[in-house]
Amino acid sequence: MSSPSGQLRGGRFEPRVEARRRAGIRFKWLCRFAVAFGIASLLVLLVSTLTVGIPALSPDFLANDPSRFPERAGIRSAILSSAWMLALVAAMSFPLGVGAALYLEEYAPRNRLTRLLQTNIANLAGVPSIVYGLLGLAVFVRFLALERSLLTGAATLSLLVLPLVIIAAREAIRAVPGSLRAAAYALGATRWQAIRHHVLPAAMPRILSGTILSLSRAGGETAPLLVIGAFTFTAFDPVSATDPFTALPVQIFNWTTEPQGEFRALAAGAIVVLLGALLLMNAAAVLIRNRYER
Repeated sequence: MSSPSGQLRGGRFEPRVEARRRAGIRFKWLCRFAVAFGIASLLVLLVSTLTVGIPALSPDFLANDPSRFPERAGIRSAILSSAWMLALVAAMSFPLGVGAALYLEEYAPRNRLTRLLQTNIANLAGVPSIVYGLLGLAVFVRFLALERSLLTGAATLSLLVLPLVIIAAREAIRAVPGSLRAAAYALGATRWQAIRHHVLPAAMPRILSGTILSLSRAGGETAPLLVIGAFTFTAFDPVSATDPFTALPVQIFNWTTEPQGEFRALAAGAIVVLLGALLLMNAAAVLIRNRYER
């Protein structure tokens, strides 16, 4: 009788050390190839996008509204709509996510129902974004009759990032040492006083960094906004949460469907702007975490 890890001879097990070593080497090179292929593909996409998009960037491109004429088209309204939407998403998802994380980590009993909630939250974090778009269309657009407004888009994206915020906040709260809570209780603090004055301040840097990373994902989503009916062309700036809206990813999608090559160059320029904004948000999350951890 034999196996990949060894064989049985005369009642004695003899491991196949050389075969296992060769299998380990092959697997190591396979992993290296997978990493190299992914990085090379990303570099090709980045170089091709930057080569076409950077020449399209100009002050007029950032200051003008979208237009049917490529030489006059810009992304002003798309940028403002995206900023409005991310602000609303943060206002909705941050308090709800942190409150749910506090309840699950500090107040909820350790029983089957709590474990079921935690499993469902983890599963919701992996649901495709277009499913949230269908949910937003059914609930916010049709049932609540919010129409195709900024509030509808922000509520839909809030549902998308809420599981991510909850998971990040739970991990941050769980990382706070239990001795900090015990010291607060020893001095006569209530549970809420210990959470408010000790647990939350210690966990807030990681909570903020996780929230910013979640918002960066929301800022790059296109499918949910298309499902709920975001406008692909708006030539006005939003001034309230009930105004019709577009978004920078939606504007990019619209330009890539145009047959003229000039619009594709504009789409590449908008991609460069979106990438820059997302990189800045990720850098802000890293800086916040590193500064407060020190």
